[in-house]
Amino acid sequence: MYDLSNIYLNRKAESRSISAENPTGEKGNGAKEIPDDQNPARALGQGWKVRPCITIGANETVTLADIQGPGLITHIWTTCNPAVYRDLVLRFYWDDEPDPSVEVPYGDFFCNGWCKRTNVLSLPINVNPAGGFNSYWPMPFRKRARITVENQRPEAVAGFFYQIDYTLEDILEDSLYFHAQWRRQNPVPYATEYTILDNVRGKGRFAGVYLAWGQNNNGWWGEGEVKFYIDGDGQFPTICGTGTEDYFGGAWSFVSADNKSYETYCAPFLGYCQLIKPDGFLNANTRHGLYRWHIMDPIHFETDFKATIQALGWRNTVNGQMEFLTLQDDLASMAVWYQLEPHVKFGQLPDRRYREVV
Repeated sequence: MYDLSNIYLNRKAESRSISAENPTGEKGNGAKEIPDDQNPARALGQGWKVRPCITIGANETVTLADIQGPGLITHIWTTCNPAVYRDLVLRFYWDDEPDPSVEVPYGDFFCNGWCKRTNVLSLPINVNPAGGFNSYWPMPFRKRARITVENQRPEAVAGFFYQIDYTLEDILEDSLYFHAQWRRQNPVPYATEYTILDNVRGKGRFAGVYLAWGQNNNGWWGEGEVKFYIDGDGQFPTICGTGTEDYFGGAWSFVSADNKSYETYCAPFLGYCQLIKPDGFLNANTRHGLYRWHIMDPIHFETDFKATIQALGWRNTVNGQMEFLTLQDDLASMAVWYQLEPHVKFGQLPDRRYREVV
């Protein structure tokens, strides 16, 4: 790993980068494209920004990176039209595995699940004006790393930009592999906890979650507890939080001092990063984006792991008392974790129409 505490060390590593200008990442292989008569660089020639981006055809899967290891992916930058954030699917494969260790809609991977851009200033995920997606999750691999993007739209996606930075170096024997999985329930069934992650088998650590939460009810929505079931837990979890806003590092419903609006925030490890209010404060159809990264507070597991969250709000009873209201909201999540391979094969990714934002 690289940080300010070891940046000065003399490491045995080779730096490489893959982009549309160097699709293989080979040494001395960048900026070789020759412009044709229609290219903006036609008067400048080879070496002058001839191929900065790609077009992904309708229903086409493109391999963005295919790297022979051992090595470490250190940074991913990319951008495209927000309208396609849920229509593109990212998949990462480690060491020739047949099934992906990462399978997430493009926007959700970068904490932008609502097809409307928002800035994010966290430690592993940064989204900067105007739609620059950055991932700093470290992703080690021993034999091979392969990253693909699938366009599930019935038309081509033009202007897809990307750069994948990595090092070629030896990886420690006990290094864990990066995993990410996406789920959605719209609506969450009545009085049923939403499953963020399940069916994880093996040794590893849960690294966090991005949650795109859409309200289907008026009123406050964030009373639900987050639960972690670790290493054989049955009906009851080992770790149980006190409420949704608490888990994401806020308090008292994220409400401003004048009690008239929400307050968003972005911090290194947690945040309430997006608020879309088509119908006003506390009303149905309001959409929220939240993240919590377990970097300084890791959740370790030896054999198995499961995470859930409750969709829970408040309501007034006939005698004027308050009681909890189980909600049937729209929840979508990207769970992130590291574990030793092999991993359990993911369930079927919901199709494009189920994923879409309307």
